[in-house]
Amino acid sequence: MREPALIRMLPDGRRLHLHDGPIDLIIEASGAPQAISAAYEAAARRFVSILDELCSELPLLRSRAGKHAKRPRGAVAQRMFTAVEPYSEDCFITPMAAVAGSVAEAILESMTVAATLERAYVNNGGDIALHLTNSQCYKIGMVERPDCPSLFGSLEITAKDPVRGIATSGWRGRSFSLGIADAVTVLADCASAADAAATVIANAVNLSDHPGITRVPARDISPDSDLGDLLVTRNVELLSKLEIDAALENGLRMAVSLRERGLIHSAAIRLQKCVCVLPPSAATAAFFCRDGFLKPSAPQIHAQLDLAGRTSPHA
Repeated sequence: MREPALIRMLPDGRRLHLHDGPIDLIIEASGAPQAISAAYEAAARRFVSILDELCSELPLLRSRAGKHAKRPRGAVAQRMFTAVEPYSEDCFITPMAAVAGSVAEAILESMTVAATLERAYVNNGGDIALHLTNSQCYKIGMVERPDCPSLFGSLEITAKDPVRGIATSGWRGRSFSLGIADAVTVLADCASAADAAATVIANAVNLSDHPGITRVPARDISPDSDLGDLLVTRNVELLSKLEIDAALENGLRMAVSLRERGLIHSAAIRLQKCVCVLPPSAATAAFFCRDGFLKPSAPQIHAQLDLAGRTSPHA
């Protein structure tokens, strides 16, 4: 029998922390005090049942998604399936590729239904669902490496922007990756869509049969992994400039195709101190940065430092 869900306010008195098994959320809302209290209460009520809901359909959620696959019943599980469905005919993907973003979305929805808020976010380990109204905005830090406590840049998202979801994926993160990207940050309409897309782009940042890349079957590390016998990245040796360029180009081609299909707005890909950015407009070419930090001249992107060690919004 597992421990009961943890529900507590953080010491700053502004943010709510919800934890249950593998799910760990940091939540902050802005608005009238009564509205914030109502939103946090709604988040807590919704949160306590989510893990059990997902576990009840876990075998299905760990199965490959496809046109003829059985669809899940739960509300969060359905978000997960919908997010990965656009990729199901092109690559191996399961609904688990969108679990973090989908959980964040569901909690945020419960908050905005319960109260009128100026802005709010739900951060699920770096996959973030956003709510913005009027002239509100958030600045979002982009993680250099999930295991490294620094950021390689930040961007600002305003209420006028269509982006309401951010996700980061890479082989150094808490989930497995088939690719070699240190971090891929994606902006999309919603967090579940960003989560699925970040996984797909991160998998595409790759070099086939490279002797300096260590890969092992996912099942050898985690016997119940949804990736089964697929080879996941465990180590990447120092690559040459040409090799980094080739891997980034592979990821960029995937990101461009997803933007053309309307699945994402933009993406930033980082590999061994080199960064490739795909802007939201097709009229603006992607650009590379080789010193490890995005220049302030890049649209809405500024180098910052965040000791939290994960993608996080802040005022």
